[in-house]
Amino acid sequence: MPATYVSRSRRRHPHHDAPDTREAFRRLSHMRPGPERDKLREEIVRAWMPMAARLARQYRNRGESLEDLEQVARLGLVKAVLRYDPELGTAFESYAVPTITGEIKRHFRDHLWGMHVPRRVQELRNRVRVASNELSHTLDGRRPDAAEIAEYANMTQQEARAGLEALHSFTVLSLDAELSGAPEGGYSLLDTLGRAEPGFERVVERESLRSRLRALPERERQILYLRFFRGMTQSGIAEQVGISQMHVSRLLTRTCSRLREEVEAGGAG
Repeated sequence: MPATYVSRSRRRHPHHDAPDTREAFRRLSHMRPGPERDKLREEIVRAWMPMAARLARQYRNRGESLEDLEQVARLGLVKAVLRYDPELGTAFESYAVPTITGEIKRHFRDHLWGMHVPRRVQELRNRVRVASNELSHTLDGRRPDAAEIAEYANMTQQEARAGLEALHSFTVLSLDAELSGAPEGGYSLLDTLGRAEPGFERVVERESLRSRLRALPERERQILYLRFFRGMTQSGIAEQVGISQMHVSRLLTRTCSRLREEVEAGGAG
């Protein structure tokens, strides 16, 4: 029958849900590796789970589900139980609390999404992460591959690969970041992206105007050409055409207005 560990709340301990496992840790430190030692370690972990869950709740509403945070807190608790040495004289909670909170903070640092992803992908990531962590304990520390994760988590290998990819895709690469492997004075990701070409819009505009420009009187067509294709001033155009600058201005205004109306009317039709 599993041992029962009593909380120390009557002592007004800062961690009111901290059980008294000092004797269990003492026994654990003198036991040989084997099933009995593993069973006692599991009992200790279970006794401290309420405190781990409470620590996880302190970090809720920060972009991660409480279920995930509790899973991470339990992982930190297991690490603390495995590494704790009662011979050093330090209370277990003094060692466990920073270990658990450190694991949670590391999870936020390494695993928060930098962009929105579908819920389905997040669920695959969670299943793959749990399976990967649990399998690592039975594979001599080796990270399992997609096939092993798929079999363990009862998913397809394609789903396992998608979960693994999502597991390492929480941060967004800055467009200004220099590409790895680029030569000295290389280029950033932004330099590889295409840019809007303003000339594309002008092609449509010129095609819309082509037939209408041909239909203009010779003098108006010449004035438009000198102004917009040769970049001449109204005074220069007036001198070349032989009319006043004010007349050139009126012709430009009238012709441009008529062309605009014709193009807009043609587009509306």
